[in-house]
Amino acid sequence: MVTSRPPAARRRGAELERAILEAALEQLGTQGWTGLTMEGVAARARTGKAAVYRRWPSKGDLVADALRAGLPELAGPPDHGDLREDLIDLCGRMLDAMYSRSGIALRAILDECDRTEAERFHELVTCGVVEPGKQLIVDILRRGVERGEVREDATGELVADVVPAMMMYRHKVVGAPLDESDIAAMVDQVMLPLLAPRTG
Repeated sequence: MVTSRPPAARRRGAELERAILEAALEQLGTQGWTGLTMEGVAARARTGKAAVYRRWPSKGDLVADALRAGLPELAGPPDHGDLREDLIDLCGRMLDAMYSRSGIALRAILDECDRTEAERFHELVTCGVVEPGKQLIVDILRRGVERGEVREDATGELVADVVPAMMMYRHKVVGAPLDESDIAAMVDQVMLPLLAPRTG
């Protein structure tokens, strides 16, 4: 005798919203911005598309909320008492975030959206990703100044842009995946010479 399974409990409220947001991130990661559809998100979340449209009237609204909910936090700046170790630790965290589910989703948007569509995500990217990462770099550099490892004039915004810019360049222009050896090379070959106190 075959027994049927009981129907799955119907999700509501915050639980259903979490499932929809997670489904949006998953579809962005596998289908990209162009391939993401509200119907596809609904199917992945195992709900009706009306439940999606009732909460988010457009794909852009849904994706913005999914990114806000899913962006990883980098936590506080590492403090190993050594500039090189601190930079490698932080850049490793940034690399993990870049290849996380939300990081892959974010890069799909940046890679595929036209300029008009991408502008709606500019504040989200800046406030949720760019500025927090740069601030952590600046914190590390200021501690390096106190230890005599970093020049006092090497803690500005342009210096804090170097590693994030190189990571995005390698991904977007070169098309090469990054790994821990690349992070170490960036720190050793670019950042440490750039930051070193002048001699003589």
